[in-house]
Amino acid sequence: MTRIRLAAMAALLPLVLAASAGAQTVTPMTPDVVKSYDKVRPQANFIRREVMIPMRDGTKLYTVIVMRKGTRNGPILLSRTPYDAKSSVARVASQDIDEIVPAMDIEFVDDGYIRVYQDIRGLHNSEGEFIMNRPIRGPLNTTDIDEATDAYDTIDWLVKNVPESNGKVGIIGSSYLGFTSLMAEIDPHPALKAAVPQSPMVDGWMGDDWFHNGAYRQPSFDYVVEQSTGKAEAGGTATGVGDDYTRYLEAGSAGDFARKWGYDTYPFSQKLMQNPAYTDFWSLQAVDKWLAARPLTVPTMLVVGQWDQEDSYGAPAVYRAWEPKDTKNDKLSLVIGPWRHSGVNHYGYGLGDLTFTGDTAREFRVKYLKPFFDHYLKDAPDPKTPPVLTYATGENHWDVSQNWPAGNPVKLYLGDGFKLSFQQASAGGHDDYVSDPSKPVPFIPRPINMADPFQWKPWLVHDQRFVSDRPDVLVYQTEVLDKPVHIMGAPLVDLFAATSGTDSDWVVKLIDVYPNTSSEGAAQGSTVAEMAGFELPIGIEIFRGRYLHGFDKPQALTPGKLEEYKWSLPNVDHVFLPGHKIMVQVQSSLFPLYDRNPQTFVPNIFNAKPGDYKAATESVYHGGKAASAIVLPIADQ
Repeated sequence: MTRIRLAAMAALLPLVLAASAGAQTVTPMTPDVVKSYDKVRPQANFIRREVMIPMRDGTKLYTVIVMRKGTRNGPILLSRTPYDAKSSVARVASQDIDEIVPAMDIEFVDDGYIRVYQDIRGLHNSEGEFIMNRPIRGPLNTTDIDEATDAYDTIDWLVKNVPESNGKVGIIGSSYLGFTSLMAEIDPHPALKAAVPQSPMVDGWMGDDWFHNGAYRQPSFDYVVEQSTGKAEAGGTATGVGDDYTRYLEAGSAGDFARKWGYDTYPFSQKLMQNPAYTDFWSLQAVDKWLAARPLTVPTMLVVGQWDQEDSYGAPAVYRAWEPKDTKNDKLSLVIGPWRHSGVNHYGYGLGDLTFTGDTAREFRVKYLKPFFDHYLKDAPDPKTPPVLTYATGENHWDVSQNWPAGNPVKLYLGDGFKLSFQQASAGGHDDYVSDPSKPVPFIPRPINMADPFQWKPWLVHDQRFVSDRPDVLVYQTEVLDKPVHIMGAPLVDLFAATSGTDSDWVVKLIDVYPNTSSEGAAQGSTVAEMAGFELPIGIEIFRGRYLHGFDKPQALTPGKLEEYKWSLPNVDHVFLPGHKIMVQVQSSLFPLYDRNPQTFVPNIFNAKPGDYKAATESVYHGGKAASAIVLPIADQ
């Protein structure tokens, strides 16, 4: 070997040793599994921390804190979730914070906000026991903890242990997270400066997730299994493919369905099935009642979608409870956007076959939501948040109002010949149909898969022509409108009806009927061919007849007796345009979304037997002293 080669090797040796420093010596049999991989690399433009925050009872809650590198004096924006905090910041495996956080959070983290997501107790990576919509401390909860105390303890820890923060906290979240956002406002921590509960779960019996006016929402079982197996580990039920309409119909009652699939083994399923009426079990859990008994101290923006298919009741209910306390009209605001459930946090270009003017959700978040938080959390100038902000569907623009409802009540009467008119007929009459529980009216066209998001999310805007010609659906229409009819509020049903059975459900739909031509659709920015003749539901709601004389006191109906039923449709801002018609449909089932009423009074419909399900003749009265009507909240034109 020459001296030159030896010298070259000597020069290379330090490089070889340096390259191998720190590397393990491997063989073909070296195990190939490593314990973990840190996806946040040194080049990431964000900081991510995982902490276990102790509550006052010693339980520790898993919490993820994320912020852009270099954040200083940043406000904290908190969400408390049952849906896995860890996955909340894993939208994309990336080193860019804008790609890992949900779309609605991008504007915040890019402006120095510290985003915090927490698993509520008992779920995912948090300790403790999970109780669905854990009741407030009081008659139903004799412990010293609830979601309000957990929120307080979390905020207290965050402002003391996140050095990058300015000590100010906002809370936000939709659906269950809307519930936990409201709970943070019960005995709030001093550092909580603003709250935006979106589509909050407020009263699960009156009109949110579990029941609507006493009628049971059968997809609730799937949610129970998903959230109450282990630490929310089930991932839903396993009923397989096929038509849910057939599946539920063949099972019998909702209770029989639960027993067939083993859902009855879940405590919350038993809570639902053992408490079908609005007794203290449910009324003492109503969040709006809790809040009505407390002062409004935290500036609050309540948000809901006009076509929220899960929690349309909660936000307006809290608004009604708290609005009298907002004496200066500056701490409480209500927002109703043209969205589905939680649609405010996604893309708002359209819903189903509807197309809006631009991304309405992002427009709201940028123009109204973030300035609201900036004012209270960053001392930005007062953006003068509107007391009420609603999106006028039909004309596609935002409306600002000082109060809600913003329209005045005007009755639209059902009449002879299946007509609708603003004039009450002097002569009375009635229209009949046979409601057969063995052939319930579907809530969307079959085959139905309620777990399919493409069916479930837009169902409230589905074209209603698929049931308009059924003999068990009554259809009333106005003449073609010669001027716009603008409604702003919750339409009210005032229905005079009788049944040959001893129990009955009543379903009423308020519908905008598009002209049966393609020319008008283009003006609305919608898909022209699809909107010609479209029957767009503006509001759909059900009422279970047994609760006519009190939601807590179910009673049998008297066969053939004329009764007056009153209930509300969801809150809307909508313009029925000239050239359109207004339609009202009346039916007695909306299946399998709601369980079938056997139309024979039984103590508990969850336990109804096959022989209890009987066809009944339903009579809807109009004119004279029994003038059925829809009370429209019509705004000044």
